[in-house]
Amino acid sequence: MTHAFDIRTEDMPATMRVLLDEYPRDSWDAHPGFKEKTKHWLGAHQMFRKLGELVRSETELYLDRSREPDDFAGRLSYYGNALVANLHGHHNWEDKSYFPELSAADPRFDRGLEILEKDHQELDRVLDQFTETANRSIKLIHLDEPQVREEAGRLHGLAGTIEAFLDRHLADEEELAVPIILHHRLRG
Repeated sequence: MTHAFDIRTEDMPATMRVLLDEYPRDSWDAHPGFKEKTKHWLGAHQMFRKLGELVRSETELYLDRSREPDDFAGRLSYYGNALVANLHGHHNWEDKSYFPELSAADPRFDRGLEILEKDHQELDRVLDQFTETANRSIKLIHLDEPQVREEAGRLHGLAGTIEAFLDRHLADEEELAVPIILHHRLRG
């Protein structure tokens, strides 16, 4: 399903990774500038990864008939909504508050922030398609089981797309933002 969306597959430009060499991921926890706000931001990213995986695996359980239709609908409604609503809110906050703060601290990385903002726009398209498909699946759960299975197949593809997208985007976002935060002692 990733072919329907413009999901970036190339690495973040090397010029955007210069601070990562100075502040590699495995050193972040020990850095005195690694404060609670940054830990919470990274924790939200972990939650998104887990929710994406959970939605995909729940759909797989339904497709191989290991999850009852009503159970699937309830879980999809709960976890799918949590994933979509929280991602939209999180990315809106990043675009309006977080990225401008990082840009003001170190404008060298504006190109990287622009790439991440474009990722957010494309992820919004994926999430909209996911929401439509999930809602259709839930509505059809008692009306047309074979059609729900078709929708669930599409949903599974979209969930996989979201997972792949998040895997790429969140890692790049973290590896661009956290070194700027540590270097400039932001978010303390």
